[in-house]
Amino acid sequence: MSESSISTTPFSVTERAARRISSILTGETQGSMLRVSVSGGGCSGFQYGFTIDQTRSDDDLTIEKDGVVVLVDSVSLPFVEGSTLDFVDDLMGQSFRVTNPNATAACGCGTSFSIG
Repeated sequence: MSESSISTTPFSVTERAARRISSILTGETQGSMLRVSVSGGGCSGFQYGFTIDQTRSDDDLTIEKDGVVVLVDSVSLPFVEGSTLDFVDDLMGQSFRVTNPNATAACGCGTSFSIG
């Protein structure tokens, strides 16, 4: 599959994730947003980061879902293009989980990944 055919949606957020983000942002400064980023590290090579941000950069991808705003910086976007952010509550606990079609491997906890 070529990179251009992976997905027409750069990044999406499920309703479940949007509800959890909304709950988290309730205690934050008005206008706060969730930033999703990718950095080197983790047991598989890259890891996802989730932070609260009040500043939107001109080159950020901005996703609005059910009243919340999620940002992805331009450096992280190629690593998560076509991915979906979800919130799960299972035996491993509660966490945000990124379903990434670009990842060739991921760690058991779902917070780090590699691209082949």
